[in-house]
Amino acid sequence: MDHVKVKIINKSHHPLPSYATPSSAGMDVRAFLDAPVTLAPMQRALIPTGLYLQLPHGYECQLRPRSGLSLKKGITLVNTPGTVDADYRGEIGIIVINLSDEPFVINDGERICQMVIKEYSHVTWDEVKRIDTTERGDGGFGHTGVD
Repeated sequence: MDHVKVKIINKSHHPLPSYATPSSAGMDVRAFLDAPVTLAPMQRALIPTGLYLQLPHGYECQLRPRSGLSLKKGITLVNTPGTVDADYRGEIGIIVINLSDEPFVINDGERICQMVIKEYSHVTWDEVKRIDTTERGDGGFGHTGVD
């Protein structure tokens, strides 16, 4: 497992994002709020974190839903995974949506998502007239069925 050093400014009064277990891929991120935010069913909101990152070139920060909040409360992220590019220097904000049929309250310090830091590659296109065929071909969108 690689270790990557990432510069971070924490303007909140909460701990830095951290791994819940030694084998966790994602770090829990906390809401940084002046007052609780109540999300009505199907409502979305941008939740501040107080965090500012300087990622190394070639890395991105992915923001993902927390599985427990998604399953038990219907709380997820609108754009998932959300991507923070290495050259972004603003506050990390989390776009949260309530997919349940009940209001949900987000409190200051609540763990609202997970953060994964990933290396990425840039593509150089090789424009051609034909690509290799495969057994699957152009089958997609559930063409193999559900059984």
